[in-house]
Amino acid sequence: MNTSDPYHFSTFKTPLGSFSVAVDSKGGVAAAAFGGRKSLGLRLHSDRLIMDPAGTAPARRQVEEWFRGERKAFTLALAPAGTSFQRKVWSALSRIPYGATRSYGDLSKKVGGSPRAVGRANATNPICLLIPCHRVIGADGSLTGYAFGEARKRKLLRHEAG
Repeated sequence: MNTSDPYHFSTFKTPLGSFSVAVDSKGGVAAAAFGGRKSLGLRLHSDRLIMDPAGTAPARRQVEEWFRGERKAFTLALAPAGTSFQRKVWSALSRIPYGATRSYGDLSKKVGGSPRAVGRANATNPICLLIPCHRVIGADGSLTGYAFGEARKRKLLRHEAG
């Protein structure tokens, strides 16, 4: 994608507050965030956003299904921008099953690199929820950090636990 191309986005309500999603010119999800346009722009590192509910409808539908308990996996094309190591970590995050958690150490064994490097890549995940960074916890079972707050992370994990 040309860096001058705008992203198409929409913001909608979920049980955990406003949620925004942005897609690139090919329809791949480039970012998702709890909050509005500003939160989304921070995940994208771009403010070139065009409101487009129709263009983001597939993502909105799947997120709404997830919150209703009708979906456990997302089937959308994802287009996160990042380094090869970040993308490797994000791919590993996507393989954590619904309702399960993994520690930073678990992930570091799968992708190579230190737990700290995995934690940093996890923290820079631009597509929250769809790439389930909320499923990563501390080795001692603590929730550790979450870009959108520990309380929201706890609610996401409870939702998946049933």
